Amino acid sequence: MSSVSTAKTAPPQFDVEAVRRDFPTLSQQVNGKPLVYLDNGASSQRPEAVLLAMDRYYREMHSNVHRGAHTLGDRATNAFESAREKVQKFLNAPSSRQIIWTRGATEAINLVANGLTEKLKPGDEILLSQMEHHANIVPWQILAERTGAKVVPIGVTPEGELDRESFHCLLGERTRILAFNHVSNALGTINPVADMVAKAKAQGVITLIDGAQAVPHFQVDVQALDCDFYVFSAHKMFGPTGIGILYGKADLLEAMPPWQGGGEMIERVSFAGTTYNTLPYKFEAGTPAVAEAVGLGAAIDYLASLDRGAMEAAENALLRRANDLVASVPGMTVVGTAANKVPVMSFTIEGLHPSDIGTLLDQQGIAVRTGHHCAMPLMEFYEIPGTARASFAFYNTLEEVEQLFTALRKIQSRFA
Repeated sequence: MSSVSTAKTAPPQFDVEAVRRDFPTLSQQVNGKPLVYLDNGASSQRPEAVLLAMDRYYREMHSNVHRGAHTLGDRATNAFESAREKVQKFLNAPSSRQIIWTRGATEAINLVANGLTEKLKPGDEILLSQMEHHANIVPWQILAERTGAKVVPIGVTPEGELDRESFHCLLGERTRILAFNHVSNALGTINPVADMVAKAKAQGVITLIDGAQAVPHFQVDVQALDCDFYVFSAHKMFGPTGIGILYGKADLLEAMPPWQGGGEMIERVSFAGTTYNTLPYKFEAGTPAVAEAVGLGAAIDYLASLDRGAMEAAENALLRRANDLVASVPGMTVVGTAANKVPVMSFTIEGLHPSDIGTLLDQQGIAVRTGHHCAMPLMEFYEIPGTARASFAFYNTLEEVEQLFTALRKIQSRFA
């Protein structure tokens, strides 16, 4: 008879100090204090590898892509399309032709909403969640106004989870589109994407997932999720600003009209008519953000060089320690206590406005985000004007968590 070991496997080790040396921004002081950067949900920092890749592009290969019959043009095109292939593998997309460059997740959502106009008629419904970023609300409202459709919000529980009962009741015969975030930017909640997408697909509903807050924290597989569209922004996952990704299923992308006209998106133009280019170029009018694409490719390479399991374990440890310390700050309330979260803590402190908390933390070198986090409907649900939000990344340390709470206790004792 074989014996079964009951020994616990040690958690993977993550060398956070080595990682921090890769991020030059983290080594500075702010207001005479070492920077504690806890605003990663708004925009993360970039490793040296991303900065060097973009610098090398500008120094050694800058040219427009695809059309140049010269060496620099070939270098730029190869780097640009290589970055697209890295995104394909990063998301486990079936083909690189399903990866569309955009200026960010916001533009990607707008592109899809614009392209689905013909799919809707008066009385149809677009199902969103109450915890969406404004970027995943307003484009659908514009589409609804244009088509006579209606935007319907899925409820949220007090803990900050999507209300499954609300979802099941609202997903009906009028539903044509389901769009919601993989991870809430305001709460950190990880939503049950695969299950919700499967239920939507069973009724022929088109699905779009906003993955901007997911891809920095864990691996995403769009084929496993089986969503029709998935979007994210580079600047939240250690890449440059000004570039993002739209992944889409090929049949839907083929059927959608172009988003913009001119340049790369054409195959042939005459005054008698225009023939559009094939995927992905059909949606990429004009000169693209080549250096930014190269930077995103470098960010993906950097993430691939890390032990993602160890990285996730380190981030989870940060959130656990933060949760342990909440009771040490009188009057502090965490907003969003879902069981399944990325390392984001939104909070209020009785007697203090979130903006004041942010300003006072900044005086101690600690950067957090304050306000409604572009999630006003969610703040209305909680009946608060906003929160202070500490959003952690793998380069943050347990010591920084302690510094945050030491600073909060100091603020609370002086001003609350």
